[in-house]
Order: sequence, then structure tokens, then C-alpha cells
Amino acid sequence: MMFAPVSDWVQRYQLEIPANAGPVLDLACGGGRHARFLRGLGYDVYAVDRDTAAFSTLRAQGITCLQHDLESSKDGLDQSEQSFHWPFEPEQFAGIVICNYLHRPLMPSILASIKDGGSLIYETFAVGNERYGRPRNPRFLLKENELLEHFVFAQRSGWHQHCLAFESGFVNRGDGAVVQRICVRILRDAISIGM
Repeated sequence: MMFAPVSDWVQRYQLEIPANAGPVLDLACGGGRHARFLRGLGYDVYAVDRDTAAFSTLRAQGITCLQHDLESSKDGLDQSEQSFHWPFEPEQFAGIVICNYLHRPLMPSILASIKDGGSLIYETFAVGNERYGRPRNPRFLLKENELLEHFVFAQRSGWHQHCLAFESGFVNRGDGAVVQRICVRILRDAISIGM
């Protein structure tokens, strides 16, 4: 079976996810390329997606799979941009990896689910990508510096997000794409940041 290649961004920053600190979440995992990669590195991995096509293969590799529509409300009735049901607990994950997925209302929940000292690795399409292919809808394209706005500059009481790396621009893959990428460490303990 042929699998899509692991994102070079995820490969570059996976070491920022602390080992033996808890599970790692591959959010909107699709075919599970990052879940398999992280499991192969020894992480305990959760994979979530609304499509279960890859789940039997992932479960056979020891990955915990959860079918969930991240964009539906808890009762399943409301499909508006502002609705979602987040199925995870606060500070549950040592790291969260997200590639090629965007649902803005989830962003505060994503950060809240990362443990102190854990990391977020995120890469998805940005404005300008419409010249190269899908997605073209602005709803699914990040605005300029939007990952920084959501995950670094947003003020949250009692904790701090430390940006380890950020990139924005054209990447030469397939027919080309415009992406934003970020790696953020979450620090909830004021002593960790010298306060």
C-alpha cells in the first residue's frame, strides 16, 4: 500500500514533543501518515478523523483511533462555522500534530488540550494557495500570520505559548502550494518562563 509522505515540517519538529509525557494526537489524521510516523518513533498516538477508512491499518499498529466529526455540535444538529464538539480533556496530550486541516473554532480547544511543556506542530494552506490548487475557498485558507495570531499572540491567563518556529509562503510540492507552519511549546507554569 502506498502512503503519502510525512510532512517535512513534522519530521523537523517532532523532537519538540516530549517523550514519555503522554499521548500525541494526530488531528484530522486522514490516511494516518503522521500517526504511523509518530508511533514508529515510540509515541503513544491517538488518531481522530470523521473518515474511518485508515483505522483498521492504524489500529493494527497500536494507534488509538476515534471517529469524530470535529465540525459538528454535540447534538449533531448545527453545522455552522462556530459549532464543534471537542472530545478531549484539558492537558491530555504531550503534543498535537495537524496538517492540511483548518476549523478556526477549534483553536482554543487545541491549545487547552496540550500539557505543560508539550508542543503543537501545525501546517496547513494559506491565502495564495488558490493559484496552485485546492483548497481555494478562503474559509479553508489561513490569512497572513493567522497561526501566529491564534497560537502565539493570543493572551491566555496563566500560561504562555513559546513559538519555536514559523514559516509562511510557497512550498515546492506537487504543483506547488502556499502554506503556514508553526511549532509552539505550551508553558503553563509561570516559573518556566521566568515570571
